[in-house]
Amino acid sequence: MEGLKMISQIKRLCCVFTFACVSFSGQAHEHPPGFAVASASTYATKAGMAILKQGGNAFDAAIAVTSVLAVTEPYHSGLGGGGVWLLYDAQKQKNILVDGRESAPGAASKSMYLDSQGKVISELSLFGPLASAIPGEPAAIAHIAKKYGKLPLYKTLAPAIQLAKSGFEVDEHYRSMILNKRVMQHIKGYPSTAKIFLVKDKIPKVGDLIVQQDLAYTLEQLAKFGRNGFYQGKVAEKLVSEVRKSGGIWSLGDLKNYKVIERAPLEGEYRGTKVITTPPPSAGGIALLTMLNVLDDYDLQDIKQAERTHLIVESMRLAYWDRSEFLGDPQFVKIPLKQLLSSAHAKRLRKHIKPDKATLSSELAQKENSFEDTSENTTHFSIIDQQGNRVAATLSINFLFGSSFVADGTGVLLHHQMDDFTVKPGEKNVFGLVGGEANQIAANKRPLSSMAPTFLINKERIAVLGTPGGSRIPTMLLLSTLAFVDEKGPLSFVSLPRFHHQYLPDVLQYESDAFNKRIRAKLTKMGYRLHKIRSDYGGPRLYYGDMQGLEWNRKNDTLLAASDPRNIGLAEVHYLLKTNNS
Repeated sequence: MEGLKMISQIKRLCCVFTFACVSFSGQAHEHPPGFAVASASTYATKAGMAILKQGGNAFDAAIAVTSVLAVTEPYHSGLGGGGVWLLYDAQKQKNILVDGRESAPGAASKSMYLDSQGKVISELSLFGPLASAIPGEPAAIAHIAKKYGKLPLYKTLAPAIQLAKSGFEVDEHYRSMILNKRVMQHIKGYPSTAKIFLVKDKIPKVGDLIVQQDLAYTLEQLAKFGRNGFYQGKVAEKLVSEVRKSGGIWSLGDLKNYKVIERAPLEGEYRGTKVITTPPPSAGGIALLTMLNVLDDYDLQDIKQAERTHLIVESMRLAYWDRSEFLGDPQFVKIPLKQLLSSAHAKRLRKHIKPDKATLSSELAQKENSFEDTSENTTHFSIIDQQGNRVAATLSINFLFGSSFVADGTGVLLHHQMDDFTVKPGEKNVFGLVGGEANQIAANKRPLSSMAPTFLINKERIAVLGTPGGSRIPTMLLLSTLAFVDEKGPLSFVSLPRFHHQYLPDVLQYESDAFNKRIRAKLTKMGYRLHKIRSDYGGPRLYYGDMQGLEWNRKNDTLLAASDPRNIGLAEVHYLLKTNNS
């Protein structure tokens, strides 16, 4: 069995290569030698590659991948959720962040999940339509198509529409997602959901088809009318009617007024590598850059593993301390971004690191986190096309199958991203994060997330990467960034053993192969409370995340792609074979 498991992992690690011929004049490598897609779904990767082969660009392929994931990965993403799309427009030589995160309904309030005594009502922000903000994914699809794509929506959405109509086959991964007892309980509680994702109210067998005719209709409306096909008209009316019938608070005005926001990405540098990542209301990008800033003062390559791990973990703890104190929707709270990302702040944070002992998070909680006055469940995909356009996108409906509520007649499974807000300061969300007042609920506000699609660029190489994983996203990206700086390729950084600390709870989480017995003993002696990962999904999984990565080496003109070997994704590269006609 172990041998079969290893072979399966190797197969998933290896890219699929295809080839076509183009002329080549012998000039320098200004463009990639082909195009590539890495996603968490074979269906999605193949749809993206098909669009690229039809002459679409990376942005067209991103629409195809996003929409196919909405059909085939209902446990991770969908039209009823949102996401962030980090784009690089090669023609304009510009990075853009398309924020398609959800926004709270106009009737939302900071006390909406509290009882008359001010206590949190269990699971009210997790299940049912009251847990759902206004989705952003359909608007982002339409926005990217209109502003950056080459092909019409009816072409880029065609693969998803066909899959929704004809169905996709249930596999073991789908079954492992829906086996979660709490999820099953709530799915069964909504007939509109159960009739789609279960078979006669039972978990489907491997090979059963999940057919979504209503979702196909909704996608067709989006293809025909753009954003108005979802946010106005018949689909919008049905969404609001079904949501309100089951206790939600959406209005037609909420849908009509939803806006995609383009933001300037955050940029930083770590040891010769430029890091381009996600700004607020994602906390992930700030966390990644903060951790790198803290670590920049140490030569990690010359430090033994236990001490290196100690420094990395302390940088994680400090970044998440910042998160709890300062971050929220920048349209509602003032975020001291310049100070948070400054070298002076990193230096101040480093003062809390003891050379051979873990810092207690309880000690930090008693300290003031301020500045001296000086003038961040989910799925991810990565795409690069032959012009050099790039997309790193992270999408989410939060935990498995989101709110478990499908608006009947639309096929749209709604998220529960309202739990990403601070329901009450000091209370944990589903990922154990403790929030502050800056992230409290308000009408039309966007919640904090940890999503952080990222580009890494040095003199020779460009990487496009990202991962799901809730609060663990930034720390996974930190480990992969350090691997990139150490000259490791995408096959390495998508499959690294992972560890994570998020300030509260004060626990060092780790995958089973991250630390050997000797390192665990040293870390325990330093004062760390170690906790081996147990899957959020139930079952035997002892890992987390599902990283998707690409790398273009401009020096030797190679293109590599990798999908996390611990999951079922697919990475494909299509090389353009160059002939010298000069």
